[in-house]
Amino acid sequence: MINRQIYSKLESWHANEHNAMLITGARQIGKTFTIRHFAKQNFKYFVEINFIESPNILDIFMGVSSSEDLLLRLATVVNVPLVKGETLIFFDEVQECKEIVTAIKFLVEEGSYRYIMSGSLLGVELKDIRSVPVGYMHVEQMYPLNFREFIEALNVQPTTIEHLRNSWTNEQPVDPIVHNKMLQLFRLYMIVGGMPAVVSKYLETNNLQLVLSEQLYILSLYKMDIAKYDPNNKLYLNEIFDLIAAELNAKNKRFVLKQLNENIKFSRYENSFLWLKDAGVALPTYNVDEPQIPLMLSKSRNLFKLFKSDIGLLTCDYGRDIQRELISSDCTANFGSVYENVVAQELTSQGYKLYYYNSKKYGELDFVIEHNGEVLPIEVKSGKDYERHRALNNVLDCENYHINRALVLCNDNIKRVGKVLYLPIYLLMFLKSENTDSLIYKIDLQGL
Repeated sequence: MINRQIYSKLESWHANEHNAMLITGARQIGKTFTIRHFAKQNFKYFVEINFIESPNILDIFMGVSSSEDLLLRLATVVNVPLVKGETLIFFDEVQECKEIVTAIKFLVEEGSYRYIMSGSLLGVELKDIRSVPVGYMHVEQMYPLNFREFIEALNVQPTTIEHLRNSWTNEQPVDPIVHNKMLQLFRLYMIVGGMPAVVSKYLETNNLQLVLSEQLYILSLYKMDIAKYDPNNKLYLNEIFDLIAAELNAKNKRFVLKQLNENIKFSRYENSFLWLKDAGVALPTYNVDEPQIPLMLSKSRNLFKLFKSDIGLLTCDYGRDIQRELISSDCTANFGSVYENVVAQELTSQGYKLYYYNSKKYGELDFVIEHNGEVLPIEVKSGKDYERHRALNNVLDCENYHINRALVLCNDNIKRVGKVLYLPIYLLMFLKSENTDSLIYKIDLQGL
């Protein structure tokens, strides 16, 4: 059993909330498996309704007049007792039955059972639902395994993780032996990635050739989704998806539309990029004009980098040679695009929105994020020259930006030089927002 961090969110939802849960995310990231395991651990009775495997069930949602009517129909098609307060009903592949997302409000109000929904391409398929039941549905985004989940699946001991956390918290070097082993694990993660089926294949066989085959299968499923989305011209989706690896390997890593068509205009094909984002298979990282809070106000929607949502799928695109180089323990090799992609994936899994900064005057920063109410620049260095970062120095020296600290992610151990914290790239797993204070404001109405 691969432990997933979303499991604790499911437990919190079960204990503290009474609405329905909708879990979104890309195909093949383990949504259904996690929900089934959660149900077995927390409910006496579990009903699973899959709208793809049982399309005939769609009819029971047509023309229902009340929640009682719908539950009566459900009782006729399931073979599990519906016991009040003890039953979880799981609607899977709900993109095939959009009516259920609207009807969930009435089922939650009725209150007899708990409900979880999930499916593929929910970010795409459910965008046009007009009556989303606000207040009746808790939405959680799920991602491929991040590095913390990956090393736990490989049985890295809690004491080791605690040592790493202490090093992060106190800015003290990681034990040298542990540091070298973690770098090996991180390079393995960049090969295997976080798709549960791929991780399981590695755990079962340790065979990277079989890992590659599993990744190619998942990529074929993604391309099947793309083909179904727009069978006539696919809005350049397939070409865009295939170009991600090549564009990341280019000098500036920015996605250049002219690689698709010399006369292409972004406005015409913006929906294709949004589809890849909403489907959960790509992570756009937008350029900002100024590294100042709030970053969203200065983002440029047509200047961006495009990363794969899973690092293993990216290295799969690059082929077997990169597997050999990554496991060779050669820290002098330059894997800039791979390192940046894994950082984009880690930051996304921690809830950060992705931006980068590029200026003719100051240079380019790989990432800028909003962290605890401040802008945090992040540079990603895969080689030995990690202390060379002219653009970062320029931005830190700029008094107008008021940036107090920065991270340089590298292969070396922890050390601080002024505002810059040099950090082993694997410790990024501990970067989380620390601001948990409630924002309370009470207005004085005296005199009105």
